Amino acid sequence: MKKPDTPVRTRTKSEISRLGDEIYEKTIRSQVEPDHIGEVVAIDVDSGSWSVGEDVRTASNRLRAQQPNATRVWLIRVGYLALYSFGAGSLRRTE
Repeated sequence: MKKPDTPVRTRTKSEISRLGDEIYEKTIRSQVEPDHIGEVVAIDVDSGSWSVGEDVRTASNRLRAQQPNATRVWLIRVGYLALYSFGAGSLRRTE
């Protein structure tokens, strides 16, 4: 079995979440709001590559077309505090 050229670094779920939110706030949010409110952004937290689509599948497929080896992907809904919600409250950002 061939040894990989670069070591595989494991990340915890909380680290992926933190990195994804950080990348979104620093580099992506200003580019996608307000034109893509309600759409989904898929972010490869290792490379910083991202794509936007009308749903999770579209955003993920577009990201994988750019980064076929992306394994640590964070998803966020543009203009909202969470990707999905349950219940009657709105998760729309007010800022």
